[in-house]
Formats: sequence, C-alpha cells, structure tokens
Amino acid sequence: MNIGITCYPTYGGSGIVATELGMELAARGHQVHFISYANPIRLAADSPGIHYHEVEVSTYPLFQYPPYSLALASRMAEVAEAAGLDLLHVHYAIPHAISAMLAKLMLAGRRRLPFITTLHGTDITLVGADRSYLPITKFSIEQSDGVTSISRYLEERTRTVFGVASEIRVIHNFVNCRLYRRNPDPAARAVYAGPAQMILVHLSNFRPVKRVLDVVRVFARVRRDIPAKLLMIGDGPDRGPAEALARELGVEADAVFVGKQNRIPELLGVADLMLLPSEHEAFGLAALEAMACGVPTVAARTGGLPELITDRIDGLMAPVGDIEAMAAHALSLLGDSASWGRFSAAARLTAETRFSTDLIIPQYEEYYRRVLAEG
Repeated sequence: MNIGITCYPTYGGSGIVATELGMELAARGHQVHFISYANPIRLAADSPGIHYHEVEVSTYPLFQYPPYSLALASRMAEVAEAAGLDLLHVHYAIPHAISAMLAKLMLAGRRRLPFITTLHGTDITLVGADRSYLPITKFSIEQSDGVTSISRYLEERTRTVFGVASEIRVIHNFVNCRLYRRNPDPAARAVYAGPAQMILVHLSNFRPVKRVLDVVRVFARVRRDIPAKLLMIGDGPDRGPAEALARELGVEADAVFVGKQNRIPELLGVADLMLLPSEHEAFGLAALEAMACGVPTVAARTGGLPELITDRIDGLMAPVGDIEAMAAHALSLLGDSASWGRFSAAARLTAETRFSTDLIIPQYEEYYRRVLAEG
C-alpha cells in the first residue's frame, strides 16, 4: 500500500506512535509518505520506503495566525496525486482530520482518497472537549472513513464527550521488542549511576498533566531510604519548576535532566523503575517502552493505564497525587531483588505477548484494507 501519514512532529505520544507506525509499515514493504511542517522527531527519513513532504506555511499581514490547516490540506492533495496515495492516516483529530477531509474533497472529481483518524488522548479529553473546538472535532470524527483509538478508555471518552455512534476501532499502542530490551552491560549502566545506586526514570513532554513535580517528590522520598539516581527524559513547561523543586528538596545532584533524546532504548535499557504519576494517560506509551526493557512502572491509576499495566503483576498503581503510596511502591520493588525480578520478567512478557509490533501493526494493515475495500 501507498500510505500518507500526518502527525505532530514533536515529542508527544501521538507523533511518536505515528512515526514508529510509519517505519514499521515501511519495513513491511509499504510506501509511507509523511506530510507535516517538520521532520518527525524519531523519523529516519533515509530509510527504504520512507518519504517526507514538508508543509510550507506562508505568512501574510492579512493573517493574524498562519492557516496551517489549509496549507496542510493543499499539500495532502498534492502528495496524494503525485505519489498515488491509497489513503491518508492522520494522528490527532485537530486539525489533521479536517485537513484530510478537505484534501479528499479537493480530489473528489478525479479519485478517491479515504482517510483514517487515530485519536490519541488530549485531542479528545482536552482540546476537543473545549466548547470552541467540540463541534468541529465531532464533525471531523464523523466524516472520517475510519476511526481508531489507542485504548478502550479513550473510545469510551470519545463516545461520552462527542456522542459519536459510529465505529471506533481500538488498536492499542505498540513497541518494537527487538529494539526495546534490557541492557545487562554494567558499563552502560555506569554512565548514569554508581554500582550501588538504583536508576529511576521518567519520560514525558513535561506538561502539567504529567505531574512531573510528583516525580521529583516521589524520588526524594525514595532517596531517603536507598541510594538512587533519577533520569528525567524530555522537556516542556514544567521542566524549570521540576528542577527548582529538586534543588529545594536537596536531590538536584541525583536528579539528572537529560532533555529531549532520541536514544530512548539506551536510557530505558539500564533503568530499574519508571515513574508515571500522570493526571491523565490515554494509554501510557512511556510505560510500555519501559516494560519492553524489563522496567516495571509505578503509575497513577488513571485513564487507559489499567489496560496496559496489571497492578501487582507487571507494575504497581496508586491514586493520582498519592506521593506516599507511590514512594512505598517504588521502595517495595527496589528494596527486594526477588520481587523486582518477578515484576521485570512480567513486564517484558506483557510487552511481548500483548503489545509487540508483530501483533499490533497487522491490525492497522487489516484496517487499511477494510477501509479501502469499503469504497
């Protein structure tokens, strides 16, 4: 198949999933065309079967804000015709689904261009639920030729918030278990921590919904009892406050903010525990990538996380904001090597048997074929 993919090319989960999906599809012999305003952050654009088409947005004094959605629609239509796309797959409803709908209409007299919209989380729970965006988000979902959601939780939220009655296919997020795996090399671990220190990790876009200040508080509580390091991977508006809190709590020497990284498997492969105390998570991709590396997660019991983590089997969960419970969970694992070993093995098994690319990518391929056949 010849597939066009549009996503936000940043460190958010939707862009990461879209990029990884495109690369996996290309590895399976499909031609994949990314259409966006910048090269997606994890995209190896020189890979066989991968093509990148930049959306250029002109600025005119007439426009207070550059009309990206219109430029995107024009570029989608151009690429679809020039490359002979079979379909468009857009990630994050606003504005990508509306742009895809416009591109479809632009080509309607010459050829069919179906589009699939994948819902990722905040496009529904935050942006789409805003009264000013709710009608257009609902319309974009209903006009899509196919709709997928990354979790049952998000599917249910979409139906509740928007009253959508049409089918929403749940296709969970995925991880490449050949790439994400534990690194047993002590030298690799020594880059980040001493031999007696446990390594805790957090990975996100550092937005308020991720509650990164809770990560620092949990770590400070853990570090009172055991030697430990904290790797904070990512960047965003709460990085500054988190760094300030680390200084205030006296853990700044052991809380390392490494910023945005492309070498996620390398970092997760030497970690001992993932902290994910988010206010909301539609799925929890960071936890899944950690699990593939044999890293258990201590997470908030919220959103789609219970679909990924089986509490007390491959991870531990606590109420949102319960710092003491999360710290106690972390200490119960890090202080008991036998217990940690069981959770680590179970986490890896969950990734391999429920969420590996070998299981999930064929679900997208089957859905593409179904949407194309319905035309």
